[in-house]
Amino acid sequence: MGRGKVVLERIQNKINRQVTFSKRRSGLLKKAFELSVLCDAEVALIIFSSLGKLFQYSSTDLNKIIEKYRQCCFNNMSENGDLEEHESQGLYEELLMLRVKHESLAQTQRNFLGEELNTLSIKDLQNIEKQLERTLAQARKHQMQKLMTRVDELGREVHKVEEVNKQLESKSVSAPTSWFKRTGNIYKD
Repeated sequence: MGRGKVVLERIQNKINRQVTFSKRRSGLLKKAFELSVLCDAEVALIIFSSLGKLFQYSSTDLNKIIEKYRQCCFNNMSENGDLEEHESQGLYEELLMLRVKHESLAQTQRNFLGEELNTLSIKDLQNIEKQLERTLAQARKHQMQKLMTRVDELGREVHKVEEVNKQLESKSVSAPTSWFKRTGNIYKD
């Protein structure tokens, strides 16, 4: 028995809408991956949820694909003589690309702070965990370097104080007997 036909209209129930978005997004990302592997095509997919969250996939470097797209559009527009329109379109696309990067970085920052983790997959959470572990390891390494530097500085200071102490001791041992007589100390040869 087959599935019924799905009516394409906005889903009113917020929870059902989120579940449908998540499932269809996953399916769309999977299809984009399959298309890139099976057909050796360069694929870039950018999705913004209704809450403004960014989801993206690219078979190669996203920036290279966008640049290739811009060059293709530039060639088509220069053939049509719409160079000014293309320049404004290029600026607009650059603005969109920067917005995508900004939103991606902001989302990553929120995730590192432990916010908005409920929509992430297990793989995404594992990647965040690995990144946090690497960052923590780097912070610990930096802290150990600072501590070792401080230990070395303190060791040099202790060595200097010990040298001064030895010099003072050698001076006090070689003090003349007259000093002992003047200070009232009893000195016997």
